[in-house]
Amino acid sequence: MEILVTADTHISDKSKQLPTNLIAACKTADLIIHAGDWKSVEVYKTLSNYAEVKGVYGNVDSDDIKEQFPAQQIVEVNGYKIGIVHGHGEKKTTEKRALEAFEGQEVDVIIFGHSHIPMIRYFKNILLMNPGSPTDKRKLPYYSYGILEIGEEVRAEISFFSDKG
Repeated sequence: MEILVTADTHISDKSKQLPTNLIAACKTADLIIHAGDWKSVEVYKTLSNYAEVKGVYGNVDSDDIKEQFPAQQIVEVNGYKIGIVHGHGEKKTTEKRALEAFEGQEVDVIIFGHSHIPMIRYFKNILLMNPGSPTDKRKLPYYSYGILEIGEEVRAEISFFSDKG
């Protein structure tokens, strides 16, 4: 199963659109996971045209997003448990807050956003993934999203691109 992973899209009005690179990847996805800061329910509607969408709300999301998505959730795919959280809060790093959100729960993967810094790494047998942002790279050289392939094992990668086109 191929899962497109994104976060921090920050699309606030209809004149802004999701990048063509992200949309192209959505066309082959079996599932789409959004780790918060959608900023608009239009993002959900657009992504839903391509695959089932799971997600959580982030710190800049309005009540209409918060009514549709939880603060965190666990989804199961091919026997693997994937924890999803935005990762915002006070003190500690975004990564530590994401880990704490699932403390005491059995998860194989934790997907989070908030920092806009793409990363993939393991911590105590848990795959941690932040897809970065496809629309707001901040001081980083590239925009990004993630791909998570789940079959008999889990494979993760970050796709980087320079043009939001």
